[in-house]
Amino acid sequence: MRKLFFLFSVLLLTVSLKAQPPKGPADKGMNFGIKTTVDGAINADELTTVLAAKPEAVVKVKGKVIEVCKAEGCWLKMQTANGPMMIKMKDHSFMVPLSMNQKNIVAQGTATYKETSVEMLRHYAQDAGKTKEEIAAIKEPKKEITMQVTGILVL
Repeated sequence: MRKLFFLFSVLLLTVSLKAQPPKGPADKGMNFGIKTTVDGAINADELTTVLAAKPEAVVKVKGKVIEVCKAEGCWLKMQTANGPMMIKMKDHSFMVPLSMNQKNIVAQGTATYKETSVEMLRHYAQDAGKTKEEIAAIKEPKKEITMQVTGILVL
């Protein structure tokens, strides 16, 4: 019984440590994921025009981070003229620190218009630390621009 309790405690500790966003800085010049540069980056507000011509585009987008996933650092939101844009790390291949919040970045990856389900919007709200009431208030899917990124550069 003691061995089982010890094993359970170690497992619980391991899971809780893994489910934390990376700590540390997000200083100017730092790269997360595949190294990228500012060359060829468009402003986040221009992305709507790019996607009007085609439903999917490989782009570099620069803008300001307004929210980072508090659960694992596995997504962030970038400010645009049309509201926040969801940015997810492709295949969860890297995470970003909470200190990236309010930083200007360049995100490189694939942008698409997508309808996000109520279930996924509630999941994101939970990751963001929203209250149960705020999560329950989400009742409609949302059509939005999302990005799957392979690399991020802090400006």
